Amino acid sequence: MFKIGEFFKLTQVSIRMLRYYDENNLLKPAKTDPNTGYRLYSGK
Repeated sequence: MFKIGEFFKLTQVSIRMLRYYDENNLLKPAKTDPNTGYRLYSGK
């Protein structure tokens, strides 16, 4: 699993755009930490 910044480095999709995708149900993270709200993305 990748944190949002790591996922950005691999895909070159901006962090702002990843958050937009999540908010609009276009690309959901594999997991979101309930304590911190950190989004974790899968390589699958």
